[in-house]
Amino acid sequence: METIDDLFRRLEQLNDIGASLSNERNLEHLLEKILLAAKAITRADGGTLYLVSDDHQRLHFQIVRTDSLNIAFGGTSGQPVSGKFPDLALYKADGQPNNTMVAVDAAIGRKTINIADAYTAEGFDFSGTRKFDERTGYRSQSFLTVPMQNHEGEIIGVLQLINALDAQNQVKAFTTADQRLAESLASQAAIALTNRQLVQQLEELFESFIKLINLAIDEKSPYTGGHCQRVPELTMMLAEAVNATTEGPLADFTLTDKDRYELRIASLMHDCGKVTTPVHVVDKATKLQTIYDRIHLIDTRFEVVKRDAEVRKWQQIAAGGERSEAENQYSAFCRQCDDDREFLRKANIGSERMRDEDLDQIRAIAIRYRWQNEHGEDATFLSDNELENLTIRAGTLTAPERETINHHIVATIKMLEQLPWPKHLKNVPEYAGGHHERMDGKGYPKGLKRDDMSWQARMMGISDIFEALTAKDRPYKDGMKLSQALGILENFKKNGHIDPDLHEIFVKSEVYRKYALEFMNEHQVDC
Repeated sequence: METIDDLFRRLEQLNDIGASLSNERNLEHLLEKILLAAKAITRADGGTLYLVSDDHQRLHFQIVRTDSLNIAFGGTSGQPVSGKFPDLALYKADGQPNNTMVAVDAAIGRKTINIADAYTAEGFDFSGTRKFDERTGYRSQSFLTVPMQNHEGEIIGVLQLINALDAQNQVKAFTTADQRLAESLASQAAIALTNRQLVQQLEELFESFIKLINLAIDEKSPYTGGHCQRVPELTMMLAEAVNATTEGPLADFTLTDKDRYELRIASLMHDCGKVTTPVHVVDKATKLQTIYDRIHLIDTRFEVVKRDAEVRKWQQIAAGGERSEAENQYSAFCRQCDDDREFLRKANIGSERMRDEDLDQIRAIAIRYRWQNEHGEDATFLSDNELENLTIRAGTLTAPERETINHHIVATIKMLEQLPWPKHLKNVPEYAGGHHERMDGKGYPKGLKRDDMSWQARMMGISDIFEALTAKDRPYKDGMKLSQALGILENFKKNGHIDPDLHEIFVKSEVYRKYALEFMNEHQVDC
């Protein structure tokens, strides 16, 4: 006979369990806590927690425990439930309720079912239970099956407890007190589970919205789209390495699950402002590219001036000039055209830094030839815009275009600061908005210095640079080999571009190698 003190003790235990359930963020851990709490409060040897499937047609085994048989599936057990136990159909093929199954009947009937002895109970099919008992030598006797109902009145799961134990560990029936405590726990658990599921659904919706933005960027440019996916992966690799550090300036740096989630969201959104960047600037593969590569216009122009030279040759011959001299002059002119055209083609690629003499040669070509444009007007061979682009010293972007590219971070910050971030995500704008700043204050857009920035923002700066150096899908360059990228990163550390302490962990923990093996081509990994 249970005493009043025992009952009060179990009620206090129930209150403690309710508080514990409300604080659990991990869904699998929450489900496990619910079942273990129910087993503890009713002193049951075994139990199963089922969840109703999304289509409301099945009960799915989620957590299974039997202490005396040392059986544990799901939760933190490390043993997956999937494939071990078949789902229970809520309805038969003809649409009738499958109420011969006790868990199903509890769910459909929205009622608790308390069975003292499954071997003598009538109206339910315990054949599967008996086969289990025959196989294991167990005896599944007393059953307490409680439906879990959410705030909208929907059954979301079923809690089933097996074999209540007395003080001598002998199997007994579940008492009325056990039933009421289990029902109270099931009610609290349903609220906690529903809240966790709602939060998880909102988080999934939010992350899907972020992926939608990145998809929009990807549709504009597959190159930046890949970047938006890889930088978060590298950032989290570096963050975990920093979190594992036990010595040096970052020994006290730790990441909670909330911190990880916040950093991941920030890294996923770090380039969201690129939705505002014109695609012909983002994807500018050559110096003369706009919507198309204008080098082909220059190719045509060379053909025009060569045709004009050929006309002059025949006019010179027709006027009585020496044929061989005219032919030689024409041939020399064509060779000069071909050499100049090849030089401009190479300069247009922008893969190598231009020397002063290279720039002078482009300017000389611009005035070396004259041609008649589509209006019949005498025109310079290269337009002012073509000359400006071809004389870019390094890369493919003009100064205004580079400003346009750089503006994406300003747009990112503006976009992120407009959102009403909850407390656990309040640092997202700072993390995401700082990845183009430098430790020496020479970065953009705010010119922040090292101490003005969080560790997380500095991590993203390293990840953004390293991904850009090694990216294998950029239109304007091949991905660098690992040794070359590490050398550049080393120089960036020395000149105040990136954080030296984070760089040390990046190298010593071989974060770069883990990333390289997953995201770089095999020929790039040379060290």
